[in-house]
Amino acid sequence: MKKFAWVLSMVLWGVAAASDQESPLTVGGAVTITTEKAKELFDQGVPFVDVRTDKDWDAGRIPGAEHLELKSSFSQAALGAFAGPTDPVVFYCNGSKCLRSAEAAEQAVSWGYGQVYYYRDGFPAWQAAGYPIE
Repeated sequence: MKKFAWVLSMVLWGVAAASDQESPLTVGGAVTITTEKAKELFDQGVPFVDVRTDKDWDAGRIPGAEHLELKSSFSQAALGAFAGPTDPVVFYCNGSKCLRSAEAAEQAVSWGYGQVYYYRDGFPAWQAAGYPIE
């Protein structure tokens, strides 16, 4: 039943993305963070996961972020290659109109990750704050 719920949520997220809906304010089991908190975690060396498209990734990103494009390369094994279930991890995408980071955070929680950070404001807010990009 849990797998069915995940598949259903993926379908619903896809519909929501196409309708330009706002991303959720929170994700169950994850901590929604501000840009300031994201920078604090970045400075502590917490891994960041960019789940945006290849095109968005190529246009700019948070330095050192891992690129796991949600639709093609995001998986439990890919995430596990650099962050274990007890490690903190930050997920981001293109801000409040991008649903990818919410999907990724929700999936990581379902895989047993206990320190999931959902950076809802994502790359646009990071860049607007004047924080480093590459």
